[in-house]
Amino acid sequence: MGKGKKNRIKPPLLNQSKLKGRIAEPSSDKILNYDDCHPVFCLRYLEDDYGLDKCTRDEQADLAKALRKRSQMTWRQIWAADRHGLGAEKIARTSIKAPIPKHITEDIDFFIALRFSGNAPMVGYRIKDIFRIIWLDPKFTLYKH
Repeated sequence: MGKGKKNRIKPPLLNQSKLKGRIAEPSSDKILNYDDCHPVFCLRYLEDDYGLDKCTRDEQADLAKALRKRSQMTWRQIWAADRHGLGAEKIARTSIKAPIPKHITEDIDFFIALRFSGNAPMVGYRIKDIFRIIWLDPKFTLYKH
Protein backbone atom coordinates (compact mmCIF):
# COMPACT_ATOMS: atom_id res chain seq x y z
CA MET A 1 0.00 0.00 0.00
CA GLY A 2 1.23 3.41 -0.87
CA LYS A 3 1.04 6.57 1.14
CA GLY A 4 -1.71 7.98 -1.08
CA LYS A 5 -5.15 8.87 0.25
CA LYS A 6 -6.87 6.31 -2.01
CA ASN A 7 -6.05 3.37 0.27
CA ARG A 8 -7.03 4.92 3.59
CA ILE A 9 -9.99 3.68 5.59
CA LYS A 10 -12.60 6.32 6.22
CA PRO A 11 -13.45 6.96 9.88
CA PRO A 12 -17.02 6.03 10.91
CA LEU A 13 -19.65 8.74 10.83
CA LEU A 14 -20.73 10.10 14.19
CA ASN A 15 -24.39 9.28 13.59
CA GLN A 16 -23.99 5.79 12.10
CA SER A 17 -27.12 4.51 13.86
CA LYS A 18 -29.17 6.56 11.39
CA LEU A 19 -27.60 4.85 8.40
CA LYS A 20 -29.77 2.49 6.39
CA GLY A 21 -29.33 -1.15 7.40
CA ARG A 22 -27.95 -0.47 10.88
CA ILE A 23 -29.58 -1.98 13.94
CA ALA A 24 -30.30 0.42 16.75
CA GLU A 25 -30.06 -0.81 20.33
CA PRO A 26 -33.50 -0.77 21.99
CA SER A 27 -33.94 1.93 24.57
CA SER A 28 -34.38 0.41 28.04
CA ASP A 29 -36.22 3.46 29.35
CA LYS A 30 -39.25 2.54 27.20
CA ILE A 31 -39.64 -0.90 28.81
CA LEU A 32 -42.36 -0.85 31.42
CA ASN A 33 -42.55 -4.55 32.33
CA TYR A 34 -39.64 -6.93 31.78
CA ASP A 35 -42.01 -9.91 32.04
CA ASP A 36 -43.14 -8.95 28.53
CA CYS A 37 -39.55 -9.15 27.23
CA HIS A 38 -37.71 -12.12 25.79
CA PRO A 39 -34.97 -13.38 28.09
CA VAL A 40 -31.32 -12.63 27.49
CA PHE A 41 -29.03 -15.40 28.73
CA CYS A 42 -25.68 -14.73 30.38
CA LEU A 43 -23.07 -17.46 30.97
CA ARG A 44 -20.42 -15.10 32.33
CA TYR A 45 -20.92 -16.15 35.96
CA LEU A 46 -21.20 -19.92 35.42
CA GLU A 47 -19.46 -21.67 38.30
CA ASP A 48 -16.71 -24.14 37.35
CA ASP A 49 -18.00 -26.91 39.64
CA TYR A 50 -21.37 -26.76 37.84
CA GLY A 51 -20.22 -25.57 34.43
CA LEU A 52 -20.26 -26.80 30.87
CA ASP A 53 -17.27 -29.07 31.48
CA LYS A 54 -19.35 -31.06 33.98
CA CYS A 55 -21.98 -31.76 31.29
CA THR A 56 -21.90 -34.41 28.59
CA ARG A 57 -21.89 -33.36 24.94
CA ASP A 58 -25.58 -34.25 24.72
CA GLU A 59 -26.36 -32.09 27.79
CA GLN A 60 -24.38 -29.22 26.27
CA ALA A 61 -26.40 -29.55 23.05
CA ASP A 62 -29.61 -29.69 25.08
CA LEU A 63 -28.59 -26.47 26.84
CA ALA A 64 -28.19 -24.68 23.52
CA LYS A 65 -31.59 -25.94 22.36
CA ALA A 66 -33.25 -24.94 25.65
CA LEU A 67 -31.80 -21.42 25.45
CA ARG A 68 -32.95 -21.07 21.85
CA LYS A 69 -36.52 -22.21 22.66
CA ARG A 70 -36.83 -19.86 25.61
CA SER A 71 -35.37 -16.95 23.68
CA GLN A 72 -38.51 -17.13 21.54
CA MET A 73 -40.75 -16.81 24.62
CA THR A 74 -41.39 -13.89 26.95
CA TRP A 75 -40.72 -14.13 30.67
CA ARG A 76 -44.49 -14.11 31.21
CA GLN A 77 -44.83 -17.17 28.94
CA ILE A 78 -41.97 -18.94 30.72
CA TRP A 79 -43.58 -18.38 34.13
CA ALA A 80 -46.93 -19.65 32.78
CA ALA A 81 -45.41 -22.86 31.36
CA ASP A 82 -44.97 -26.13 33.27
CA ARG A 83 -41.96 -25.92 35.63
CA HIS A 84 -40.62 -29.26 34.35
CA GLY A 85 -41.13 -28.24 30.73
CA LEU A 86 -40.28 -24.82 29.35
CA GLY A 87 -41.35 -23.11 32.57
CA ALA A 88 -39.48 -21.87 35.61
CA GLU A 89 -39.32 -22.69 39.30
CA LYS A 90 -38.20 -20.55 42.23
CA ILE A 91 -35.50 -22.06 44.45
CA ALA A 92 -34.89 -20.53 47.87
CA ARG A 93 -31.39 -19.18 48.39
CA THR A 94 -31.14 -21.30 51.54
CA SER A 95 -31.81 -24.48 49.51
CA ILE A 96 -28.61 -24.13 47.46
CA LYS A 97 -25.91 -26.53 48.69
CA ALA A 98 -23.04 -24.98 46.71
CA PRO A 99 -21.30 -21.84 47.90
CA ILE A 100 -23.10 -18.70 46.71
CA PRO A 101 -20.68 -16.64 44.59
CA LYS A 102 -19.54 -13.41 46.26
CA HIS A 103 -20.92 -11.20 43.48
CA ILE A 104 -24.49 -12.30 44.34
CA THR A 105 -25.79 -9.87 46.92
CA GLU A 106 -28.18 -10.67 49.77
CA ASP A 107 -31.09 -9.01 47.99
CA ILE A 108 -31.18 -12.01 45.62
CA ASP A 109 -33.26 -14.16 47.99
CA PHE A 110 -34.27 -16.83 45.48
CA PHE A 111 -32.90 -18.38 42.34
CA ILE A 112 -34.69 -19.55 39.23
CA ALA A 113 -34.43 -23.06 37.81
CA LEU A 114 -35.08 -23.67 34.11
CA ARG A 115 -34.86 -27.23 32.73
CA PHE A 116 -32.37 -27.92 29.96
CA SER A 117 -31.80 -31.68 29.62
CA GLY A 118 -34.74 -33.76 30.74
CA ASN A 119 -35.39 -32.43 34.24
CA ALA A 120 -31.81 -31.21 34.75
CA PRO A 121 -31.92 -27.58 35.91
CA MET A 122 -29.89 -24.56 34.98
CA VAL A 123 -30.06 -22.29 37.99
CA GLY A 124 -29.43 -18.59 38.17
CA TYR A 125 -31.02 -15.26 38.86
CA ARG A 126 -32.79 -12.63 36.82
CA ILE A 127 -32.28 -8.87 36.75
CA LYS A 128 -34.63 -7.11 34.33
CA ASP A 129 -34.71 -9.38 31.27
CA ILE A 130 -31.26 -10.93 31.78
CA PHE A 131 -31.00 -14.43 33.22
CA ARG A 132 -27.54 -15.02 34.67
CA ILE A 133 -26.88 -18.76 34.74
CA ILE A 134 -24.75 -19.73 37.74
CA TRP A 135 -25.10 -23.51 37.91
CA LEU A 136 -25.87 -26.37 35.51
CA ASP A 137 -27.05 -29.34 37.58
CA PRO A 138 -27.43 -32.49 35.44
CA LYS A 139 -26.39 -34.68 38.43
CA PHE A 140 -29.08 -33.10 40.68
CA THR A 141 -26.70 -32.24 43.53
CA LEU A 142 -27.18 -28.45 43.77
CA TYR A 143 -30.38 -28.52 45.85
CA LYS A 144 -32.91 -31.05 47.15
CA HIS A 145 -35.15 -32.10 44.26
